[in-house]
Amino acid sequence: MNEISDVSGQYSRRTIDIVHASLVKRRRAEKRFQLYGLVSIVLGLCFLVILFGSIISKGYTAFQQTFIGLDIYFDPQLIDPEGRRDPNTLMEGNYDRLLKNAMSSLFPDVKERRAKRSLYGLVSVGASFDLRAQVLARPDLVGSTGRVWVLADDDVDMFVKGQLERTGVEADRRIKDNQIAWIDKLEAESRIKKSLNTAFFASGDSREPELAGIWGAVMGSLFTLLVTLGLSLPIGMAAAIYLEEFAPRNRWTDFIEVNINNLAAVPSIVFGLLGLAVFINFFGLPRSSPLVGGLVLTLMTLPVIIIAGRSALKAVPPSVREAALGVGASPMQTVFHHVLPLAVPGMMTGAIIGMARALGESAPLLMIGMVAFIVDVPGSIMEPSTVLPVQIFLWADSPERGFVERTSAAIMVLLLFLIFMNGLAVYIRRRFERRW
Repeated sequence: MNEISDVSGQYSRRTIDIVHASLVKRRRAEKRFQLYGLVSIVLGLCFLVILFGSIISKGYTAFQQTFIGLDIYFDPQLIDPEGRRDPNTLMEGNYDRLLKNAMSSLFPDVKERRAKRSLYGLVSVGASFDLRAQVLARPDLVGSTGRVWVLADDDVDMFVKGQLERTGVEADRRIKDNQIAWIDKLEAESRIKKSLNTAFFASGDSREPELAGIWGAVMGSLFTLLVTLGLSLPIGMAAAIYLEEFAPRNRWTDFIEVNINNLAAVPSIVFGLLGLAVFINFFGLPRSSPLVGGLVLTLMTLPVIIIAGRSALKAVPPSVREAALGVGASPMQTVFHHVLPLAVPGMMTGAIIGMARALGESAPLLMIGMVAFIVDVPGSIMEPSTVLPVQIFLWADSPERGFVERTSAAIMVLLLFLIFMNGLAVYIRRRFERRW
């Protein structure tokens, strides 16, 4: 009997030892798993900081622009030879010659033709248009002389901001030695300053970096999102309500639900090909228009809105439906008077997230021609335009150094819009959504 108890005790101790050993291993494995997760989060945050730091460090300088102060003599012989202050005559004036005369008066020693070309190149090609706008706004400037701050060329702007080297082999530099000497003289005479780059926020695209802005792309994105929101929100909410509350459960509804879930995972460029084939080639709608872009993005965001809407409707407790039906409400009244008001915050959250995804999309819009070079700011959904992500794509492909900072600055603006829209979605969910 004692032998049996000894054997039993030894077996129990061995079992307990095995259990303790396995518990130690499991705790170690759990700690390792937690450590792996923590390391992954830290690495992800580090990469995110590096990405944002790189974008901000390259793009914040785009919000300032370099200007050159010139003493302009608004020569009547060049801009108003008839002396009538006629706007049509002032429109045709030789404002480029006014700029050249002002630069030549500052550097009278520059005589050689190539040197003059380099000297005149310090000023942006858009400076003459700014002079013309000032004269058209104030015809009394004709015949007067005054200090006018005009846009500097993009290379001068990059040099003043310290992004172009002043040393090294001259043939490899965008700014030559004689131009550096002229810029130094202008700085010594307080004729160079950096001011807020209003053109970046108020102008359309341009081949010249110092003249390029995002306003045309912002308006194109606005019109495109308005079309998308106007179509996808009512259609998506109606589809979600029907499928969740009224549709019979059969093979057809199962087939529709499966396809909606599949469409949510389809690459966005496929919707661009569909829009190109249907809306442009078949229906003949204008290329590069926000109308076609909105239709394509509507197809892309509808599955997301429908799925989010159905999830919001499912989150409403069945007791709400049962109580409404119990007091005599019809199925339609139950849904629209009791269930839908409780599900709207969740549905709106899904819609805003879908709009945020549409705002950041570029691939489907490239397929319908919104990659075209558009200078004018669109005024309606039928006019050719581009959108902010496509504008970033175009600038990133440009070889000029000035477009590098503008690309990063446009990314910063786009990120701000996306953060705002996602933050709005989080606020709506926390502020209005009810927890059961």
